[in-house]
Amino acid sequence: MIAFRNFALRRGEHLLLSQVDLALHAGWRVGVIGRNGCGKSSLFAAVLGEVEADKGDIDLPGKVRIAWVAQETPSLPDPAIDYVLAGDTEVHAVLQAEAAATEAEDWDAVAEAHQRLAEINGYDATARAGRLLHGLGFPPETHGKPVSDFSGGWRVRLNLARALMMPSDLLLLDEPTNHLDLDAVLWLEQWLLKYPGTLLMISHDREFLDGLSTHTLHLHEGRAKLYVGDYTSFERQRAEHLRQQQIAHDKEQVERAHLQSFIDRFKAKASKAKQAQSRMKRLAKLAGTEAVRAERAFNITFAEPARLPHSIIRINHGEAGYGADAVILHDVGFGLEAGDRVGLLGPNGAGKSTLVKTLVGELPLLGGERVAHPDMRIGYFAQHTVESLHEGQSPLWHLKEIAPNAGEQQLRNFLGRWNFVGDRAFENVDGFSGGERARLALAMIAYREPNVLLLDEPTNHLDLDMREALAEALSDFPGAIVLVSHDRHLIGLVCETFWRVADGHVEEFNGDLDEYAAWLRSRGNEPKAPKAAPAAPAKPAKVVRSKHEQDTAARRARQLETRVAELAGQLAQVEAQLADPAIYGNDGGSEVGQLTQRQQKLAAEKDALEAEWLAQLEIAEA
Repeated sequence: MIAFRNFALRRGEHLLLSQVDLALHAGWRVGVIGRNGCGKSSLFAAVLGEVEADKGDIDLPGKVRIAWVAQETPSLPDPAIDYVLAGDTEVHAVLQAEAAATEAEDWDAVAEAHQRLAEINGYDATARAGRLLHGLGFPPETHGKPVSDFSGGWRVRLNLARALMMPSDLLLLDEPTNHLDLDAVLWLEQWLLKYPGTLLMISHDREFLDGLSTHTLHLHEGRAKLYVGDYTSFERQRAEHLRQQQIAHDKEQVERAHLQSFIDRFKAKASKAKQAQSRMKRLAKLAGTEAVRAERAFNITFAEPARLPHSIIRINHGEAGYGADAVILHDVGFGLEAGDRVGLLGPNGAGKSTLVKTLVGELPLLGGERVAHPDMRIGYFAQHTVESLHEGQSPLWHLKEIAPNAGEQQLRNFLGRWNFVGDRAFENVDGFSGGERARLALAMIAYREPNVLLLDEPTNHLDLDMREALAEALSDFPGAIVLVSHDRHLIGLVCETFWRVADGHVEEFNGDLDEYAAWLRSRGNEPKAPKAAPAAPAKPAKVVRSKHEQDTAARRARQLETRVAELAGQLAQVEAQLADPAIYGNDGGSEVGQLTQRQQKLAAEKDALEAEWLAQLEIAEA
């Protein structure tokens, strides 16, 4: 599908990638990972032909259809659903031709357009666009709103929906979960699992990668290495690879020292000159295995608050919203005590951000009371926190605004702990990436030493290493935390209790994230309740199984269990072969393709037999 041959890529004077030789095959879902600035987005730009390779080639099939998410959304008067529908360029063109022919009363052209729409399944295009908008969090009443009425984050979602609308063989997604909330992320994951083409996705959401990736492409120190499996599998394989590399390096160093010792002792002796020359040749041929270089780990902290009251803030019988005509939450009873770690869950638009803004005091209560301890000190992160950074100024300047009496070295030491080391503390934020801006905003919050953290999507643009560091810092924070995030890994590590915001109410949710996902799916499948009370449903009849049926099912279940175990063993062998880097050479394409097809076939057969096995067990145990 895609082949990189001795590929190299520069950005200005900086060499991003070099000596990249690999092939990505049709149907793979590849997670592209690496620290910010390693060249992930530039690699996508090269695939799209927007930048030229500094060296080597990228080979793509001649007629491959590529879909990607546009970075900019023009302020258009077009309705949102029409903007998304235009992503299917062929259907959009036929619809326009039909409209023009109708206006011109050219009925032959209208008939041709209708025939073409039937051939390309164009009649359900509007419904497909509507489903994409709904899945990404757009309520039905917003589908007809002009694109220009939406804010920046919602326009990003519109661009994502438009890319998903386009029929494609190759789909490129660069941080698709940014600007999405948890329910939209869960929906997108399910949609992508059914995508039939090849998927390349840049993401720092490890749960998202684990749910989707069949392969992982790791960009590191100018090189690209392909691993078989999801992100967790990549971590295991990389750790083992680094362990083996260090063992090989240590062994080689011992051999080098032994050879050099012999050469130094005997190269001047005529009787040993031949042996010394032989060892010099051997020394020159050693592979030169590099020692494993430890990556600089992020280590951030939120300082111990100067004062930490037990009961920090409480809302009693609160009515929250944006005015009398826009009450979002009713009768809110919610409070925070020292050590609380609360994750807010709820559908898009249900009021999670409204609750956070009310706790902050940014939104005044429309009813009820908000009781805050006099010693409460809030650290609040939201999207506008990043946007409020001053253009043309440095990280050091921003901290001096907060602490004008602090010494420069003290401020630089603090910034260094947030990875703004050396001259980075003096650089202009205009050139910072989204992740660097978010990191600076979090550093400014931490410097104020809050005793309660209210964090609304703090991980947008943060890379995986920074997310892990943030999770550890939050886990050690002694104050209270309220977290809204689409990052399931972060929520799982940090939050101890969940509150659900839905249908105008805030209530404790006694379940985990899997149960919440199931609740979301059930809401999506439930019809709206009719005005009249429905009749009580009839009790389902109890299924009675005969002894013969149970015995037959038990025998079949044992057979299936044996076959499933055999398939699991065969699948493990194929995956082990695919994990061997040697088969990805220039002449290994056909073998990789055959192994990938066999992997998919074995996995499909295993899944089908497992489902039958469970069904037979249910009958046998009825």
